[in-house]
Amino acid sequence: MPHITSSKTQPVYDVIVVGSGAGGGQTAYTLTMEGAKVLMLEAGRNYDPVKETPMFQTTAQAPLRGASTPDKPFGFHDATVDGGWQVPGEPYTSASSDPARQFWWWRARMLGGRTNHWGRISLRNGPYDFKPKSRDGLGFDWPISYEDVAPYYDKAEMLVGVYGSNEGLENTPDSPAGCLLPPPKMRAGELLAQHRGKKLGVPVVPIHRAVLSVKQDAENIPAKLHPKNPKAQRVLAQAMRERAACFWATDCGRGCSIKANYQSTTVHLPPALATGNLDIVTNAMVRQVLVDENGKATGVAYVDRLTGQECVVKARVVVLAASSAESVRILLNSKSPRFPNGLANSSGKVGKYIMDTVGARLSGQIPLLENLPVHNEDGAGGNHVYVPWWLYKEQHAGKLGFARGYHIEFGSGRRMPGMGSTGPLEALTGGNYGKQFKEDARRYYGSFMGFAGRGEMIPNEDSFCELDPTVKDTWGIPVLRFHWKWSEHETRQAAHMQRTFVELIEAMGGKAGKPDATGAAAIEPGGKIIHEVGGTIMGADAKQSVTNQWGQTWDVKNLFVNDGGPFVSNADKNPTLTIMALAWRASDYMLEEMRKGNL
Repeated sequence: MPHITSSKTQPVYDVIVVGSGAGGGQTAYTLTMEGAKVLMLEAGRNYDPVKETPMFQTTAQAPLRGASTPDKPFGFHDATVDGGWQVPGEPYTSASSDPARQFWWWRARMLGGRTNHWGRISLRNGPYDFKPKSRDGLGFDWPISYEDVAPYYDKAEMLVGVYGSNEGLENTPDSPAGCLLPPPKMRAGELLAQHRGKKLGVPVVPIHRAVLSVKQDAENIPAKLHPKNPKAQRVLAQAMRERAACFWATDCGRGCSIKANYQSTTVHLPPALATGNLDIVTNAMVRQVLVDENGKATGVAYVDRLTGQECVVKARVVVLAASSAESVRILLNSKSPRFPNGLANSSGKVGKYIMDTVGARLSGQIPLLENLPVHNEDGAGGNHVYVPWWLYKEQHAGKLGFARGYHIEFGSGRRMPGMGSTGPLEALTGGNYGKQFKEDARRYYGSFMGFAGRGEMIPNEDSFCELDPTVKDTWGIPVLRFHWKWSEHETRQAAHMQRTFVELIEAMGGKAGKPDATGAAAIEPGGKIIHEVGGTIMGADAKQSVTNQWGQTWDVKNLFVNDGGPFVSNADKNPTLTIMALAWRASDYMLEEMRKGNL
């Protein structure tokens, strides 16, 4: 059961999975390893990072020196193909002309989805993050606790390979022994930030990222993940042996031909295909979920993007993992006499409470990092350290003026030069050329540091998406219209980020750029951080939510949502690891319900 065309699909499958990213990849992996016959539908093209990743090309070898373009917002070498905030033929609209009220929707039209592009930051939500309303009275509580998800965090970390350390910090969960790989060494700027951060009470610790700092333990991990399943153990062991440890040479955003970092295309899908239980159809633009007269899902209708053909496939169970907003779009377009307002929408909550991560940034120049000896600081293609939220007690006491926290990511080092890597030299030198320019470039190279906050947004009634009443995409499918609003909790949080960045830069002896005192100008647009979740929130009450604790829709028992849509809140931790953990948990439940004959 390999990559196939629309004409080669089976009459019926156990499960159809729409989407191939973190949620879809994890779902397909878990189900196929236990023998379920699965069809995966991906809207984008096939993609193989082993063959397509430009591991050793420098930015100087890329068109425009690798600079950002409308087609490649993150530069020429970024792994994302046929995607971005704007996708030709696939528009979306905004209900407001005010830039502050508009949402930026990122899509990756390719096998593996956003897992090919992301920063690999893999942080666990903590106990507070699952019960935020109980803590401060705002937003909603999840119908599950950290203890419910913790075993699946363990499994996801062991499967994909996550480096990091256990620091015993508040609401920043440690991982059991055997889950984490050793973190890479800190770069010079990171060491300086850690040393000076201590004086401010700001903890700089190793970050958790889905990159193999060493080879995985293929002899022991498969048995832990798949006890009493010898075939799954053999398949996974072989897949793990085919992954190499990172050799610190290439930005992870390019993809990874040696499979050192996590991508669905190199970690989830190869073993799932090796079981013989997975079919994959790419270029399949899903239009709607089909239901029978009893309201049971029977399959999916999609458009073959290459031929324009309308196709129908059938299964016992349907799983939407197309990304939170795309899954909302499919549900709202799945109208029938029984579901006139869209599928699984008896609560009226489909599309409601979409969230993104709060983002703000500031940079500075650090004289202590000038004229460092020439050395390689490429590292693991991204962050080695970060600052987890450290002011829980002060915030809980109401001293900060905003209800939820943030973590800090920052970049430094003498990595491979790219566009703008010499920083704002003219501001320091007044402008020069020739020999003096070369001397100044060498002096200041590596002395600039950029800080970025990543914070929690509280869900609100003004942030949601719906179908546009008139606009359709190239295939005649109605598109989404977004409504968006940041609250004062988020803008005040962004202002606090700005003040903290200035304090850190000055503590390192540097000079910071001009901060935004209110946060309103510093906060990134909604969607810009590419962490959108919500829209099909889970809950304990069918009247107030779309899915139950398993991601199973209340209205259609054999329909599940296994992406970020069921998120009830969007903690300051990046969502991907939680998407995988919840998808694994939901898939285990799905398998058991199928065995019992309930699905």
